[in-house]
Amino acid sequence: MLRPPFPLAMFTVHFRFYGSLNDFLPEALRHRMIEQRLTERAAVKHPIEALGAPHPEVEAILVNRRPVDFSYRLREGDCVEVYPLEAIHALHDRVPLRPPVPQPARFIVDAHLGQLAAYLRMFGFDTLYRNDFNDCELAQISAQEHRILLTRDRGLLKRRIVVFGYCVRDVEPRQQLISVLRRYRLSSSVRPWQRCTHCNGLLHPVDKRAVLDRLEPKTKLYYEEFQQCEACGQVYWQGSHFERMANFVETVMQQL
Repeated sequence: MLRPPFPLAMFTVHFRFYGSLNDFLPEALRHRMIEQRLTERAAVKHPIEALGAPHPEVEAILVNRRPVDFSYRLREGDCVEVYPLEAIHALHDRVPLRPPVPQPARFIVDAHLGQLAAYLRMFGFDTLYRNDFNDCELAQISAQEHRILLTRDRGLLKRRIVVFGYCVRDVEPRQQLISVLRRYRLSSSVRPWQRCTHCNGLLHPVDKRAVLDRLEPKTKLYYEEFQQCEACGQVYWQGSHFERMANFVETVMQQL
């Protein structure tokens, strides 16, 4: 085995993670100063992710109380403070780590979050979802189309090309939806009944006569107003299920 001609120089750096970033750390390292011994002057991004926090979840970094970005090269004795989105209000100054989230917000969702994808579409958000997207495709589409990547896979969020992303902690789909809408402050952007929950296509009003052959007998008898997806042709109307869906939307909005 080849060995370096001289020992690699070691130096010590201390890290402290705030707020929800502690979710990504081993329990013994949460909410405390963490001492790390490093062997090279790495960019600060690498040890942050090595400790567990995906870079899209990090919103601000201070080194020795001075704001830096992900490219900062660590030195002996540095004290690194790492902040999530919800904690940056406490900072007087910071260096932006990425461009602002494009508006309107658009999403791509991994295969394990299908119900969340349907809910986001119900609330009017452009949301890509396919249960056969692999990790590479998810990361590439997120980067190329400037979409927010939603996943429970921390490793996927650590891919270098991912710019915008959120690790969904909640298990229950309604709470997942609330968490995403809160994180990106989307309450004023909600536009229900604008998108197809099946394929993400836009909905448009359609004359009843144009879809008559697709309706059940009771639907033909009792309903006059319909919408149709421009992409897949799915037909929608405000049937008996609509009141339940409207109550769901109202309940979610009250929690934002």
